[in-house]
Amino acid sequence: MKFSTTEHYVASDDLALAVNAAVRLERPLLVKGEPGTGKTELARQVARSLGLPLIEWHVKSTTKAQQGLYEYDAVSRLRDSQLGDARVHEVSNYIRKGKLWQAFEAEGRVVLLIDEIDKADIEFPNDLLQELDRMEFHVYETGETIRARQRPVVIITSNNEKELPDAFLRRCFFHYIRFPDAETLAAIVRVHFPDIKDRLLTAALTQFYEIRDVPGLKKKPSTSEVLDWLRLLLAEDLAPEDLRQDPRQALPRLHGALLKNEQDVQLFERLAFMARGQR
Repeated sequence: MKFSTTEHYVASDDLALAVNAAVRLERPLLVKGEPGTGKTELARQVARSLGLPLIEWHVKSTTKAQQGLYEYDAVSRLRDSQLGDARVHEVSNYIRKGKLWQAFEAEGRVVLLIDEIDKADIEFPNDLLQELDRMEFHVYETGETIRARQRPVVIITSNNEKELPDAFLRRCFFHYIRFPDAETLAAIVRVHFPDIKDRLLTAALTQFYEIRDVPGLKKKPSTSEVLDWLRLLLAEDLAPEDLRQDPRQALPRLHGALLKNEQDVQLFERLAFMARGQR
């Protein structure tokens, strides 16, 4: 089983190599990159390409590593004991299986996505070291040990918001998704909009990269944002000529799809003001 560019996802040679190397080594694949560069979608496409089920664990700032293994609902058990419910005699009735448990007990191999691991507390990756390394964990309430029937393909994404522990990094195969060049981005666009005219695509991507290259931009627009922008351009039936930027005008057409904070909007307004003053 090998992963490569699919009908719905353009993967660079380096990215495909990283995925296949992680699968071969049976190591988690840690994928970093700018938000919106397709890290989460990668896991979905790997699962589709390899013909494997996908289990997604989306990490939040409040997520604890234990939740990925299981959660014991002691409060419900106490309530049921007070009500005389017979279920209280079986502890397993109050164990909620986490995403790792689901992946470990699956009949066949699965792809497990641990999405945006850097959102959680700094101890979160360390708390999963042994479980991801040994592919097993102990359930203290029942005394059983859960072992993976087949080692899942683990894909972990990070937006690089915080540094991950060295001990965790040592157990992963690492890949950084660089922002695509114009040729690769054009190929990505054509996957989503196969009927887009060449002239419009060229004009739009030229302006898009000019926006990304503006000095002082706080948040550069990403792949997902250029796709949203192009969807709007096509919906409005705009021609390439409609995109030509008058330096005296403040903002690009339909800029709300590309610029996502007031600082960047103000930056373009200042640039337009300076252009008008130099006229």
